[in-house]
Amino acid sequence: MREVTAEELEAAGASSERAAELLAQQRALAGRGPEECWLALSRQVLRRDDPFPVHLLLFEAIYHGRDPVREGPPIAWAPGEAEARATNAWALAQELGLGDFAALWRWSADNREEFWRRMIARLGIRFETPPEAIVDLSQGVERPRWLVGARMNIAASCFGGAADAPAVIHQRPGGPAPRVVPLGELQRLAARVAHGLVARGLGPGDAVGVCMPMTLESVAIYLGIVQAGLVCVSIADSFSPAEIAVRNRLGGAKAIFTQDVIRRGGRTHGLLARVHAAASPPAIVIPGEADEPETTTPRGLGPADVAWSAFLSPQDRFEPLACDPGADTNVLFSSGTTGEPKAIPWSHTTPIKCAADAHLHHDTHPGDVLCWPTNLGWMMGPWLIYASLIHRAALALYEDAPLGPGFAAFVERAGVTMLGVVPSLVRSWRESDCVRGADWSRLRLFSSTGECSNPEDMLWLMAQAGYRPVIEYCGGTEIGGGYITGSLWQPAAPATFSTPAVGLDLVILDEQGRPARSGELFVVPPSIGLSVRLLNRDHHEVYYAGCPRGPRGEVLRRHGDHMERLGRGYFRALGRIDDTMNLGGIKVSSAEIERVLAAAPEVRETAAIAVPPPGGGPSRLVVYAVLAPGVRCERDALREKLGRLVREELNPLFKLHDVVIVPELPRTASNKVMRRVLRERYAGGGAG
Repeated sequence: MREVTAEELEAAGASSERAAELLAQQRALAGRGPEECWLALSRQVLRRDDPFPVHLLLFEAIYHGRDPVREGPPIAWAPGEAEARATNAWALAQELGLGDFAALWRWSADNREEFWRRMIARLGIRFETPPEAIVDLSQGVERPRWLVGARMNIAASCFGGAADAPAVIHQRPGGPAPRVVPLGELQRLAARVAHGLVARGLGPGDAVGVCMPMTLESVAIYLGIVQAGLVCVSIADSFSPAEIAVRNRLGGAKAIFTQDVIRRGGRTHGLLARVHAAASPPAIVIPGEADEPETTTPRGLGPADVAWSAFLSPQDRFEPLACDPGADTNVLFSSGTTGEPKAIPWSHTTPIKCAADAHLHHDTHPGDVLCWPTNLGWMMGPWLIYASLIHRAALALYEDAPLGPGFAAFVERAGVTMLGVVPSLVRSWRESDCVRGADWSRLRLFSSTGECSNPEDMLWLMAQAGYRPVIEYCGGTEIGGGYITGSLWQPAAPATFSTPAVGLDLVILDEQGRPARSGELFVVPPSIGLSVRLLNRDHHEVYYAGCPRGPRGEVLRRHGDHMERLGRGYFRALGRIDDTMNLGGIKVSSAEIERVLAAAPEVRETAAIAVPPPGGGPSRLVVYAVLAPGVRCERDALREKLGRLVREELNPLFKLHDVVIVPELPRTASNKVMRRVLRERYAGGGAG
């Protein structure tokens, strides 16, 4: 820890009076350890109206010289005793006689059948016929049978709350205020959808596409499909006709729900036209710009299409169809950055994993309000529905781009208690300062997923709510949730994970298959939520073939992430293992390089790739860079600046071969940078 100076504080934006006050406070806390000092400053001294560079300066000075591998990462938030005792995780641990979260996780990994039995009870999962056994492993851990002998429909567990309790809080583009939809109204709308599907001749196991934004109607459509025993084919509304077509084909959709248009940032974009261009099955079309969709005729209907108002049944009660727990409910897709995406089916058991993660890691309680800008084409859309409604909490939907002050005001007015983000969205908020003035004091936590986080951006985000924790959440569609994350019963450090997910175990191995501090992460099955088949690939080949055994002889499941263990039981994500590069015989990940380059004020974001030189030889480091707003920079000057950062902060032997300046980076629908696309562009001589 080092003491900052008044000059540094003033250079960071503090007034001379405020600088003197902060300096005096730091000196008064100097006798305490770094963590205690920072927690006191952040809780009692720092204010949201202090310029963030002041926060960052103090945070970095307090943790100056800290070695995260030996000492653990710098803690930015820790629960008080009352906060810890109020968590769901603490309550479960008390039932089991366990003293801390690490012990709870270890018990869950060692006693998986009993863990899931208790979670099913805690979550109030409904059955028409209760299970005879929690899991049958007679076919091995690759092919477990969960909830043997049960009959259930997971949608029924979403309607267990009071009919007048808030279920959806939503605001349409340009709307004056959020509208609160009670659970009874949502249930009636979902029933009308289910009856409408049955009336069109669709039966159990038939697939129905959904290609539309995350709206009140899409939530009701999703639940209507599931409770009718049908299968939702999830398609992001940002996809091109070709991408929509391949997902319709893989999912076998016999009909598709969509909107005629989408409104984003005051502009109208055609969606039905893209669905038609994909040669989709008959569409049920919602008018995207209507305040009252049931009384408005959508535009551009095709001869086989039907308007939302004509589709909906007047019958508003529907008994969810009881199914085998392993029956499909949803087909979701991997990112599909190259080639055909993996088609991943979810069953009636997968949402139990979503809800369990929300219960123990996001600490969701009845009456909470969960917001995560997403749609049904990404797993976080279904995740949000189940995580909220199974807990008798509400989901908050802002039906416009979450990029400006309108979204920040919506979070305040909707009373959001958990706000989910992707790191690039946080970066955009920070650059535009669009959340200034919004009161986010009701927030209990943030959660971040989709890509590796930047610690500085996440510290900024925490400061916007008076220092509430960010729960990093890493997993995937084929996991049904997360495999590594955090909890409100543990201290939080920006851009790091504090625990494997409850009910799961993991190992990190080097290239020789030996346990390592840094290397490829493998999941130890089984768990509710883990996929057991793919519709268009050999599941064993994708996830199990060629995997080494674990240290205790365990069967391991491949996930493809590069992870590093830090001190005190924390972890840091280093990107995908296939984004690891060999520079001069030294292994380094794209994420490590990009983390260093984030310190350059000239760039907004970067993507590091390795490219082979013509004729072969060692890989060369190439960086694609998006300039910061208002910055103009020559390519050669930027290459020299970024190259110096890489040499000084990572390794003096690393040489930056080239920099390509681009207006934006290519991303998947779930916002992950497509480095493979950049490698292909560079190899083809394209700048981006």
